[in-house]
Amino acid sequence: MLIAAAQGGGFLAAQLRQPRVVGEILGGLVLGPTVLGAIAPEWSSWIVSGRAVTPTVLGAAYQAGILFLMFASGAEMRRAYQPGERRVAMTVTIIGTLLPFAAGLLALRWFDAARFMGSAQSKTAFVLTFGSAMAVTSIPVISRIMFDLKILDTSFSRIVLSSAVLEDLILWAVLAVVLGLVGSSYESSAGTVQSAVYHLAITLALFAVGIVFGPRAFAWVTRSRWNIIHRSSPVAFRLVVMLTLSALSLLIGVAPLFGAFIAGIITAPTDAEGEQAHAAIRQVSFASLVPLYFAIVGLRLDLTRGFEVVLFLGLLAWASAAKAGSVYAGARLAGESANGARNLAVALNCRGGPGIVLASVTFDAGIINSGFYAMLVLLALVTSIAAGSWLEAVVRRGAALR
Repeated sequence: MLIAAAQGGGFLAAQLRQPRVVGEILGGLVLGPTVLGAIAPEWSSWIVSGRAVTPTVLGAAYQAGILFLMFASGAEMRRAYQPGERRVAMTVTIIGTLLPFAAGLLALRWFDAARFMGSAQSKTAFVLTFGSAMAVTSIPVISRIMFDLKILDTSFSRIVLSSAVLEDLILWAVLAVVLGLVGSSYESSAGTVQSAVYHLAITLALFAVGIVFGPRAFAWVTRSRWNIIHRSSPVAFRLVVMLTLSALSLLIGVAPLFGAFIAGIITAPTDAEGEQAHAAIRQVSFASLVPLYFAIVGLRLDLTRGFEVVLFLGLLAWASAAKAGSVYAGARLAGESANGARNLAVALNCRGGPGIVLASVTFDAGIINSGFYAMLVLLALVTSIAAGSWLEAVVRRGAALR
């Protein structure tokens, strides 16, 4: 039912020229407490928790979905970054990340953090989560939007994706520190300064080693005649790499989704065989596990209890103004036209998948409560819809993107 709801919602969203992820989450929302739970609570309860095994099955699917999503995002990152337009991308990244993060910290002067902290009761982790939510940009969603609009090979897209790559690397490093501070289920060390330093250092080291040496090592192992797994199935070998790096991340105290993310970067296709293998993985995962993950995100949303509409609208306005305004300023400083800076500002305000992952992971770790979780998910949805609608209108008019 969840897969059917997610795919049906995704199809309808695509027909309305909106990101599929929006429809997939809304599909889960319909089956959860917000819609079906309000209309027929006994049916919603029977679907979600009518059998003892259901939470376990959904939990496994949820974890698998996030691993495949991060794997696909990592592969997209390596393919997205190309030489050229680097000055604009770097300027936009620096200003478009630091200023929104600072704006998030400033907003906490008027935002009652204690009301929205989860069971971990870690103010430091909450503050870092809040700042990250203001600054995050989505690679999977914005790249899918530009792919659908047939502008993925343009100079504008290269700047957007290059900037999103760097921003997401920063986000994942901060998220690793956040998880370490609360002693989440991903690791067992105490939430101390030493723990924060360890998690930051080990995450950056994992990224550095993976990005610098990973692709070369993967190519060498792939060519080896002793690699019977690859000779048997290139798809299976890539899945083994993904799960191995996820397990390695878990062993060293880093959330497994980072291992899947690095595996995507390492195994990003460079030839026809690699393209076919990744296409097969994407076809299956984006037909089942990834939509299922987003549907479960929607299923967990309860907008009927504790959701403060006015506060959310204020958060949406503040986050969008901070992110879009800082990207616009950075683009203009780098020499972009006013038109190009506006388009970059709207595109990079799309929070999509990473915004939802940030909400989900911190909610699972007890850093934020269900009310703030709902706000962050809706923030990701609304900004994704806005980016898709804006760029679609620009392309339809035939106007220049930059």
